[in-house]
Order: sequence, then structure tokens, then C-alpha cells
Amino acid sequence: MLYPSIDKLLEMSDSKYTLVIAASRRARVIKDGDPLLLAKTKSYKFVGMALEEFYQGQIIIEKK
Repeated sequence: MLYPSIDKLLEMSDSKYTLVIAASRRARVIKDGDPLLLAKTKSYKFVGMALEEFYQGQIIIEKK
């Protein structure tokens, strides 16, 4: 089971495509060595960590 659920994530974003782009960008930054914004995550994969940060409100998606 995915944590956080996709339904809860979509409530916080305007579309699933925006969510995918934001999560992939943050996952790359985490992979390159940027520290996590959460003390502990359930996921051990970079994309999962990025989605958890977004769900907890640590990541804000800004439209250009």
C-alpha cells in the first residue's frame, strides 16, 4: 500500500501530472545529496520520500 495514498496527494495538488513532476524533481535533489526535510520516512526510495515530504507540507508546488 502506498503511503501517502494517491487520493490524499491529489487533494493537495491540481493534477497528477503536476504531482509527478514535483516528486521527480525533488527525488533527484534528494538523490544528489540534499538532506531530507523530514526526520523519519516510511519509504526508502527517493520518490516515496519526496511524496511524503509533499504530503507533510514540506514541499510547496509553485506554478510559473
